[in-house]
Amino acid sequence: MSGVMKRMKLIFQAKANKALDKYEDPRETLDLSYQKQLELLQKVRRGVADVATSRKRLELQMKQLQDQADKHETQARRALEVGREDLAREALSRRGGIQQQITDLQTQYAALQGEEEKLTRASQSLQAKVDAFRTKKETIKATYTAAEATTRIGEAFSGISEEMSDVGMAIQRAEDKTLQLQARGSAIDELLASGALNDPTGMAKDDITTELERLSTGSDVDNQLEAMKRELSGGPSAKQLEAGKPVGNATGQGVSDAEEVTGRGQSTEGEAR
Repeated sequence: MSGVMKRMKLIFQAKANKALDKYEDPRETLDLSYQKQLELLQKVRRGVADVATSRKRLELQMKQLQDQADKHETQARRALEVGREDLAREALSRRGGIQQQITDLQTQYAALQGEEEKLTRASQSLQAKVDAFRTKKETIKATYTAAEATTRIGEAFSGISEEMSDVGMAIQRAEDKTLQLQARGSAIDELLASGALNDPTGMAKDDITTELERLSTGSDVDNQLEAMKRELSGGPSAKQLEAGKPVGNATGQGVSDAEEVTGRGQSTEGEAR
């Protein structure tokens, strides 16, 4: 189970690192690093100022103690002048205690002075490094920006950028869908024309049915036309023939009808030829 957990942890770290690398901007990282260096430099400078302040305070204390020691020495001289050796001894004793304090403060002063010098050198060195880093940072940022612009221009021209790839895929999908619709429409037209698709409304007709209906319609028109010709020429109309009424000379009419039938036969034969 521990092996599985380690593997899952490794996979998660790899994916997280890949995601972070995608969104990381080196220019922002450089600016952040420069900001941290400035903050460190500021701390070092505050340290130098604090040490210098402590050194100045020791200087004031040592001056005050030295003034007291000088005062006790003067008092001891005056006491000896008036024959008060005991007072002179006490004044010199106090002067000795103050002088010991001055010696201790001088030791601390020397330590603070050394610390101040060390921090000052560190501050100057760090300042030089920060200045060099700032120059390098700006150079790297400018180079990165130029490389990024060049890469984007190249990708745009070559069509391999993410945006151009999306546009190309959209165009390809539109073309494929258009071709698919065109092919489907042509196939449906062919199937409808051949009668392979049945119309659920019963209105669609195949080619044979359409041709038969056309021939039947043409025959009816021819019959109606012949009937109108007979009526106009004085012959029996279709309604009179249906009613059985004798019209005109039966013999002549019979001959006329026979001739007409013969003429129609010849006309039909000629048309067939």
